[in-house]
Amino acid sequence: MRRLMSVLACFVVLLMITTASFAAETLAKKQELSFNVGTEPETLDPAKSTGVPEAIIELNCFEGLTRMDEKNVPQPAIAESWTVSKDGKTYVFKLRKTKWSNGEPLTAHDFEWSWKRALAPETAAEYATQLWYIKNGQAYNEGELKDASKVGVRAVDDYTLEVVLENPTTYFLQLCNFPTLMPVNRKVVEKNPEGWFQDIKNYIGNGPYKIVKWDHSAVMELVPNENYWRRDEVKLSKLTLYLIDNRQTALSMFETGQLDWFDDPPISEIPRLEKEGSLFRSPYIGTYYYMFNVTKKPVDDVRVRKALTMAIDRQMLIDRVTRGGQEPALAYVPFGLADGKPGADFRTVGGNDYIKENLAVAKKLLADAGYPNGKGFPTLTILYNTSENHKKIAEAIQEMWKKNLGINVQLTNQEWGVYLASRDELNYEVARAGWIGDYMDPMTFLDMWTTTNGNNDTGWSNKTYDNLIFGSFKVADSIARAKMLHQAEDILMNEMPIMPIYFYVNQNVMKPWVKGAVRSPLGFIDFRGAYVLEHK
Repeated sequence: MRRLMSVLACFVVLLMITTASFAAETLAKKQELSFNVGTEPETLDPAKSTGVPEAIIELNCFEGLTRMDEKNVPQPAIAESWTVSKDGKTYVFKLRKTKWSNGEPLTAHDFEWSWKRALAPETAAEYATQLWYIKNGQAYNEGELKDASKVGVRAVDDYTLEVVLENPTTYFLQLCNFPTLMPVNRKVVEKNPEGWFQDIKNYIGNGPYKIVKWDHSAVMELVPNENYWRRDEVKLSKLTLYLIDNRQTALSMFETGQLDWFDDPPISEIPRLEKEGSLFRSPYIGTYYYMFNVTKKPVDDVRVRKALTMAIDRQMLIDRVTRGGQEPALAYVPFGLADGKPGADFRTVGGNDYIKENLAVAKKLLADAGYPNGKGFPTLTILYNTSENHKKIAEAIQEMWKKNLGINVQLTNQEWGVYLASRDELNYEVARAGWIGDYMDPMTFLDMWTTTNGNNDTGWSNKTYDNLIFGSFKVADSIARAKMLHQAEDILMNEMPIMPIYFYVNQNVMKPWVKGAVRSPLGFIDFRGAYVLEHK
């Protein structure tokens, strides 16, 4: 994923690829665009979604206080302005007079209710941690505080929202664009708290688009939200989102003209698509890795986890299997995120060298764990969500572990929702995973491994790690804070509940007439300004 280039350069490349002016261009009479989201969404409740596919849909149907621009800088959205106290803890947002897609007014009370709903223990939102930055947010979410009125968010009046944080948080305005912090319509949600989003008639949003068709596991159609406050900026008359997890099928649809844009093409087709000029790469702040269920033998033994981690050749995997120009991940946090000193990169400072690909050491560790040359080692199962690409990576690692360590590995694939449930329930031994940053700070990769975080599906827990992460929230000095985050990653990489494999790069297969859509390094796509050029 993240190559050794400056973040600014990445943004410039992304901007050139995804935007263009209307000058000297002829717009297509039919402004319709199709994109493959890649899977049936597990949920479309912004408070409960955890995946990029869901976020892409939600960020085009809802809008938060802020919206990220092409350089990933927060800009005014539903909030037309804001002030921040000198101590960096209190934000006062002045909201525009906007409407829900059903024409009803959207107010600061909607934000207050939505944020407190996401924090409420009964909502069981995995991403409630994104609201722990708010005063008493964690205490309320964990049930220690029962009085929601003491949570640091309140509507001062219909169009003024006050937010009080536990500690200064430099990326809070970025979080205000995150799905968990999107407003949801109280009337609709309270009628059916668990399934309100399943009936598109009840899917009331406040973003540039609204859903008018949803054929589950097949396709979703969106049209402009006529009540969106910047309706004039929405050029498309229809946005079709396919929910197809088979990349070969997506490629066939692309080549027959049914699909304008998809990502993650079949590995075997990458050289051809690149040669034809249909494929381009854009920055992606993310890491592809395997998780170990540390509650199950034999991967409950750190020596086994380290042996498995050392016994794969990442560069060979990239060169022969993924073929996407990814960067071998010998650490967890990817390149592209700031360190404590201005202009410094967290990964560059920390080094991409925690993991040593050393077969001799790997074999010794396995022998020390009681499995000399793999003897007596039980058959290990790798779980992955259904995808030909994930399958090929798993097969390559299966072969490496057999050849290098003498152990037998079997592969199991599951559909997205079932796979997520298996992870959540710790019903696996080794599982494929990937993490894309939620905001531009190393914390988005590190806080997920704290004991109570809903994304920690490994069974791993370390008090010192927890203390470093939570303690860093209270540290105002950026250099001291970065030092604590590096110390936390040291622990993570020493105990190895996860096995980093490579840093992502986004591989887009796109028709040349697609313009104006903005894909951020975090994987989100803003279709608000998307348009289509005239073509045959």
